[in-house]
Amino acid sequence: MKMSEQLVLDLPYRPALGADDFLVSSCNAAAVDLIDAWPEWPHHIHLIEGPSGCGKSHLANVWRHKSGAQIVDVLQLSARKVAELDFEGGVILEDLDRTAFDEQSLFHLLNLSRERGFCILVTARVPPGRWSVQLPDLISRLRALPVSTIGGPDDALLSAVLLKHFSDRQLNVEPQVLKFMTTRMVRSMEAAHDLAAAIDHAALSTGRKITRQFAGEILERLQRDEERP
Repeated sequence: MKMSEQLVLDLPYRPALGADDFLVSSCNAAAVDLIDAWPEWPHHIHLIEGPSGCGKSHLANVWRHKSGAQIVDVLQLSARKVAELDFEGGVILEDLDRTAFDEQSLFHLLNLSRERGFCILVTARVPPGRWSVQLPDLISRLRALPVSTIGGPDDALLSAVLLKHFSDRQLNVEPQVLKFMTTRMVRSMEAAHDLAAAIDHAALSTGRKITRQFAGEILERLQRDEERP
């Protein structure tokens, strides 16, 4: 077995119930365990918190397939919308920290979850204490939610994600070059995607082999672009 293949096989894949396969590592294991534990959830409402691109939506989609839950657009939350919902499979509310919503309607929906026994899965980038919520009762309820946090990707996950991006682009990258990039790049899933795309474009346009020096040049360029006002 090649070393580059081992980097992927060391991490288990989730079923492809979204756009991509989902790799499990220490940084996202708690959130994965939560989805796997359904329907034996200890609470009716759970929050998955983590940065953009970390896999929150993918896991929410996995739960949707398992439970039959419906995704509700938080911008459309209203007393009428809540009254029309079919709660049999549960409800998914994504990105609650990103936008304003009808706080009374959300508070009512959370109360209904307790009264009728259906589950709600919430996703957000930051914990509820940092959301722009004004209703005191809702603030208290949100801060009491059990949270499964997805942290920044570790080296194993970054290497596997980079390798997957390069494989999708039919690029052959040596393990030592992958390790070089992993230890120097911005530690996020979005950064892994952007780095692979930038290297693919540069390799095609220049015809150069993907070496440590070549990858270092691309990393420096991306850093300059990030720092540019």
